[in-house]
Amino acid sequence: MSDYQIEVREPRARQDAGKATGKNAFVRADRTSTATNQTMNKSNSRKTAELLQRREAPLATPTDLTRSAAKDIAGAMNAILADVFALYLKTKNFHWHMSGPHFRDYHLLLDEHADQLFAMTDPIAERIRKIGGLTLRSIGHISRTQRVLDNDAEYVEPLDMIAELADDNKTLAARLREAHNVCDEHRDVATASLIEVWIDETERRTWFLSEIKRGKQ
Repeated sequence: MSDYQIEVREPRARQDAGKATGKNAFVRADRTSTATNQTMNKSNSRKTAELLQRREAPLATPTDLTRSAAKDIAGAMNAILADVFALYLKTKNFHWHMSGPHFRDYHLLLDEHADQLFAMTDPIAERIRKIGGLTLRSIGHISRTQRVLDNDAEYVEPLDMIAELADDNKTLAARLREAHNVCDEHRDVATASLIEVWIDETERRTWFLSEIKRGKQ
């Protein structure tokens, strides 16, 4: 009788052991699944954070300049860029509407000056992008940023055109020096070196225009 009971209990014990083993295996699998999910969640969270960061700053450019330095330089140079665009269009306006006995000389001179000004625009904008800044996007953006005054008069005397452009170029040279100071403060020698060339060109335009104005006074 005892032998029979032993024979009956042995399979039941094995069944219990099998159930326990299966339960433990399920627990281990569940833990493994939980750990895997946690790892995947962390990975997804990291990827989401990276995507959000790229979305917030999709045009970020690597630079050794600090964020505040890049912001200061970009702000100064965007104002210069808007002024250059405004002065370029004013110079072309006066070039197109020049009149009088010196038409040919003044017409050609202002065309040369306009070409110089337009040639500045792309290097300025690209320099702003190189240091991680954002630059002008539209005519409206230029209008909101420019400090050069427009002249929409139907008719302007030739010498008044020359005098106005001489003053505008003189003011532009002064503002270029201010921007140069900002670059010096943040040790941005590349932008500063470009500004030095533009100051020289601007002073040359001021010189030519001022001499014409003085000769006619």
